[in-house]
Amino acid sequence: MRKFSILFALNVTVLTIVSIHSTYAGKPAEAPKADVYMKAKQEVPPPDTSSLSGKIVETMNSGGYTYLCIEKDGKKTWVAIPETKMSVGENVSLPPGYEMVNFTSKTLNRTFEKIIFTTGPTSAPSAHGASDKMSVHGGSMGSKSADTSTTENIKVEKATSPNAYTVAEIFGKKSELDKKSVVVSGKVVKVSAGIMGKNWLHIQDGSGNAKDGNNDLVVTTQDIPKVGDIVTANGTLYKDKDFGSGYKYDVIIEEATIKK
Repeated sequence: MRKFSILFALNVTVLTIVSIHSTYAGKPAEAPKADVYMKAKQEVPPPDTSSLSGKIVETMNSGGYTYLCIEKDGKKTWVAIPETKMSVGENVSLPPGYEMVNFTSKTLNRTFEKIIFTTGPTSAPSAHGASDKMSVHGGSMGSKSADTSTTENIKVEKATSPNAYTVAEIFGKKSELDKKSVVVSGKVVKVSAGIMGKNWLHIQDGSGNAKDGNNDLVVTTQDIPKVGDIVTANGTLYKDKDFGSGYKYDVIIEEATIKK
């Protein structure tokens, strides 16, 4: 019995030493607990969208846009909306939009440290007497459907390149042409310059019709032709392109080169 007690005591001692060694000798550093990480993440405040409401302290129109400096609780925020009749001193409330940092407006010759592009007040009439709701077929950033409507009988010959299409053909074949290089010729009916680092064109060639929304094609480019120019655009077609804030296109030609 005495021999068993001695052996039992030795076993307990060894186990204790092993336990102490595994606890303190060479123990790897603990990773942060999950709840600590989640707490740190939760401390990051959500984006502040309340700055898109307040009193207009400065406003100007340029390039199809109305630029507003909105002040609320002593904080000023620059916002750009489709050209709309607005007045200094007027209170305005706008939906969240797309923030641009160090954005340069070529038409204003001015750089904004931060500016938010968003849709205008839904109840406010535009400067052109049209709704600010965008056409998903033909509207470009900040455009209104009335801006691209025309009674002119446009007729532009189809380009001769192997991957050339008419405007209507591009809309009709958008699925098979998605993310492919295409060429299209047409007349420039609208230009919005310097938006999100690119110029936004509307071109028409006389094919398609406004009722079906397949007569007006949006093209983005670094080139800047004038309204009325007959051009050939060579770029990449994207279908169902969504830039957020309601700016969605059935078809758009991106990063195009423009030749007159």
